[in-house]
Amino acid sequence: MAEPTLEQQLRSCRRSAVHLEMRDGYMRSDPRFIAWQNGVRDAPEDNDPALRPWLALTAELTGKDVEIRRARIVSEPVSDYIEFEHHVTDANVKAGELVRWLPRRQASDIALPGNDFWLLDDRLVVFHHFDGDGELAPDDETFTDDPATVKLCGSAFEAVWERAVPHEQYRPARRP
Repeated sequence: MAEPTLEQQLRSCRRSAVHLEMRDGYMRSDPRFIAWQNGVRDAPEDNDPALRPWLALTAELTGKDVEIRRARIVSEPVSDYIEFEHHVTDANVKAGELVRWLPRRQASDIALPGNDFWLLDDRLVVFHHFDGDGELAPDDETFTDDPATVKLCGSAFEAVWERAVPHEQYRPARRP
């Protein structure tokens, strides 16, 4: 029997889903990112839940009182990909997701796992795996309910969340 997908696991959440992102670039081959690099801002596919399924899923889950929080640890000055992410995150927030940003220099004393992850209902960790260029690795997700791993991820996320700046207040430091 196949492992449930992340989407299926998210749909089974009852209380919370937290996501920690620690890379300065993801899937730079994404057509939305490429369009953004070429000057396209506020394209329908950035803001429309019908064209961006994550927004619809977020609204569905938060409508069932599941709290969704995302924290991003970013290098400053930020990469062009992080500028893009910051730009399109307004739609995430409008859909009900809480998002915060933490400059990497402020995370140096936090014990962090080696990979980005989701922690679902404080019971299941879904690790994401990327190649060196930020593209999804062939075995892009691993799931664990190991109590020590769940505890590490929970404490790491909460430490980052406590220090991070809410999306509405964060202004990415850009290159001169």
